[in-house]
Amino acid sequence: MIDSRIQAIINFVPFESKVADIGADHGYLSIELVKTGRANFVIATDKNSGPIAATKKNVTAENLNEKISVRQGDGLKIIQVGEIDTVCIAGMGGSLICEILNDSPEVLKSVKKIILQPMNAIEKVSAWLEKNSWFVEDCDLAEVDGIIYEIICASKNFSAETTTMKKFSSPLYKKYLEEKILKRQRIIDAMSKSHSAVMTEKFLTLKKEIDEINFELSSTKNFAGKNF
Repeated sequence: MIDSRIQAIINFVPFESKVADIGADHGYLSIELVKTGRANFVIATDKNSGPIAATKKNVTAENLNEKISVRQGDGLKIIQVGEIDTVCIAGMGGSLICEILNDSPEVLKSVKKIILQPMNAIEKVSAWLEKNSWFVEDCDLAEVDGIIYEIICASKNFSAETTTMKKFSSPLYKKYLEEKILKRQRIIDAMSKSHSAVMTEKFLTLKKEIDEINFELSSTKNFAGKNF
């Protein structure tokens, strides 16, 4: 039930938190958060009835109905202001994550940490955090079934003492960067067949991103063992 991706998310949740697990699926994250003491209380949400039924069944089986409130609804909209202090959103596209966060600004006012695992558009998520004054205090990587995921932990309060970018020292970091380059290169190769596509801003942006990632890749040996 608990793979390295879910464990990486759990590791970022402060002990005794009040957590919103958005898109709870089968409720495995919610259950583990309570069982490990990371959360005193969890609101597990999902838009669809199937995952909600599965989550309720698993929560009941673990005898955790008093600790985990299972709610069907859209993102953070079914959560009251002050009910939670930590938000976890995993397994969704980056655009959808930004949309969920944008839709509930009042709920986020009482939140201290946001832990995100986007399936794509990580740059868009990072831009949203910066624009809305959330400081990325840590990132980690996890590999499941050959796929590398990035997990982002953001806080409202900047503290150099708590800032440690785990991903830089991860054994997965080099492979992660190489896969990012490969993904962009495939798009560039396809676009190169069209003269008009080569002239677009998207083409130039992709080439710039590859240059930046290559620079980052060449610097990976300098990251090991450092705190940021």
